[in-house]
Amino acid sequence: MFVTYILSKIRAYKLYRTTVRELAQLSDRDLADLGIARFDIPRLARDASLA
Repeated sequence: MFVTYILSKIRAYKLYRTTVRELAQLSDRDLADLGIARFDIPRLARDASLA
């Protein structure tokens, strides 16, 4: 059970980092087209990794 918990946290963190990396590579214009401000990237990544 503990190992499953740790593995789920590792997967969530990897998803968080991937999401941040991909969104950070977009230009400000692309982010604006998506309705995302650059300062919202960590919050959106956190929400995506927890869902």
